[in-house]
Amino acid sequence: MEKVLYLLRGATDTDADAFRDRLLAELVPGLQGTSGVRAIRLAVADSAVELAADKRLASNGPLPDALLSLWLDDAWQRPEPAQLAPTLVASSCAYLVTEAEPLVNATQPPEANGRVPGFCQVAMLQRPPRLNEEDWLEIWKGSHGEVAVRTQSTFGYRQNLVARALDEGAVLHAIVEENFPAAAMTSAHAFYAAGDDATLAAHQTAMMESCARFIDFDKIDVVPMSEYLFSAAGP
Repeated sequence: MEKVLYLLRGATDTDADAFRDRLLAELVPGLQGTSGVRAIRLAVADSAVELAADKRLASNGPLPDALLSLWLDDAWQRPEPAQLAPTLVASSCAYLVTEAEPLVNATQPPEANGRVPGFCQVAMLQRPPRLNEEDWLEIWKGSHGEVAVRTQSTFGYRQNLVARALDEGAVLHAIVEENFPAAAMTSAHAFYAAGDDATLAAHQTAMMESCARFIDFDKIDVVPMSEYLFSAAGP
């Protein structure tokens, strides 16, 4: 089984919530009826996460409106969202990734409509030229993950290492998905799992210092999104 991530953009005149609703009503059922699709995760930048707008970072052009995760029998036989929903998806960039899940969401099950509580912070990373791949991976996967989990209120954390771009999308080396409680949209204390100002300062400093080891902050894109989980309809 292979995991493919798609960065999706809707038409410029599409309202964020209307885009979400049509993705859920049109694209997801189409994917569930597609052979070789084993599971679906959809994250969308909608009005439910507007309070986290200050966490958006756009360093490499327009940010995606949604992140689609598909687990497929064969990535080379992947469905194309722009073909399944041509009047909805304006552009789609696909990446074959290897997924690690240092923190599995075991506490916040999806609601009846598939939405996971809180919000999902999606970060798109480029490896800094100052680091070779081995050193970059050793920092990110060898030590940073522990810092991120320890200093933040994440209840789900996925590291997606890009194996290759599957089309003409932007050059990315990793895509990170972090689930936070809703309170973290507006409260730094909630975001950094801090009960007092001293802990907040310590956690912020530790996190930023760790990120600076393997991220150039002028090369990172970040989008808070609502996350939905679905299984495939087929066998």
